[in-house]
Amino acid sequence: MDIYFADKKLAKILNSRKEAERKYGHRMAKVIMQRLTDVEAAENLEVLMTLPGRHYPLKGGRKGQFACDLVHPYRLIYEPGNNPLPQDESGGLIYSEITVIDIIEITDYH
Repeated sequence: MDIYFADKKLAKILNSRKEAERKYGHRMAKVIMQRLTDVEAAENLEVLMTLPGRHYPLKGGRKGQFACDLVHPYRLIYEPGNNPLPQDESGGLIYSEITVIDIIEITDYH
């Protein structure tokens, strides 16, 4: 899958293990780098949802976004980046056709 970032600052941190360790610590940086490797290796969102890290769609005010577990309680928040979004007749996303994600943030949204 292709990965894009919400802003240059986030891209700088997540594209460098050293920067990620500086911002989040060694343990968290290691998990972040593994999740990014998984995203890059996944063919599409459907495959990504089966990989470790418990990828899942969010609800409420974050509808349309997805999350995966990092070091508790933090999550990697992303959304599909295909333009236009592949949708079925009922308006649901077709996960097997989503091949781009935009990483929004790393946060504890609880």
